[in-house]
Amino acid sequence: MTADLADLADRAHSWLTFSAPVAAARTAGRPIVALESTIIAHGMPYPENVRTAREVEAVIRSLGAEPATIALIGGRIHIGLSNDELELLGRSGEAQKVSRRDLPAVLASGGIGATTVAGTMICAALAGIEVFVTGGIGGVHRGAQESFDISADLQELAKTSVAVVCAGAKSILDIGLTLEYLETHGVPVLSCEQDNFAAFYTRDSGFRTDFRLDDAAEQARFIRTKWDLGLAGGVVLSTPVPEAAAMASDDIDALTQQALDEATAQGITGKAVTPFLLARIKALTGGRSLATNIALVKHNAEVGARLAVALAQARRT
Repeated sequence: MTADLADLADRAHSWLTFSAPVAAARTAGRPIVALESTIIAHGMPYPENVRTAREVEAVIRSLGAEPATIALIGGRIHIGLSNDELELLGRSGEAQKVSRRDLPAVLASGGIGATTVAGTMICAALAGIEVFVTGGIGGVHRGAQESFDISADLQELAKTSVAVVCAGAKSILDIGLTLEYLETHGVPVLSCEQDNFAAFYTRDSGFRTDFRLDDAAEQARFIRTKWDLGLAGGVVLSTPVPEAAAMASDDIDALTQQALDEATAQGITGKAVTPFLLARIKALTGGRSLATNIALVKHNAEVGARLAVALAQARRT
């Protein structure tokens, strides 16, 4: 690293505040798993959002890794949140969704920011965290041929070297085009537990992934090899929602289309679309979609914790 690059890294790192447990894990060289905060501030209602966040953190700790939920508070990037900070995010209703373009504005203003997939990847990379667990990645929205509505998550995956564990892409998206976009930008899409890419509420999108690797050690070898070769950028690891919690694809497709039509009729666009659709689908399913969302995030946390442990072991060997 040149002196200029080292200085840039030091300045970026100066914006980070590590919680005591995360700082201790870093010192001890224990694996750490990043978690986003939009799922707390925008993805679920209170109190389910805070309770789920704590349960997901507990899953990760039980498997030998340290969770690091990421958010922007008081002009700092917090890597790991206290119980009070989780409550603040879950209750405030004022947290801004923070992607790449929003980071400077929210940090400079000292406001509260909940990081998206892209935002969390950036912050995780700054903190030296290699694995990030989310619900589902963003992607190419339906009708993007006219709207050009493509999530910044996909560009971040193309440039930021973090492994993202997810239940595929949100079913409100055009999953076929999302996978085409990732292929164009050289982002490997792995799956475990099945050959096909998952679709958030449903287990199977109908589209195959690039490679199936069920074992965490195999996943770690693949990812470590990619980065050792200097091939920068993320890796997507898709794992399906547990079968008992999955929803029928025909049902969710019909409800998604209804919610999309309502969003269009109400003029809802941009970053407001996803929270609106998730809330409407929750209402239309009588809350069942929320239970599915919680189940898939916990399962993703199990897969991500095992991957983080395996990556740490691969680094030492």
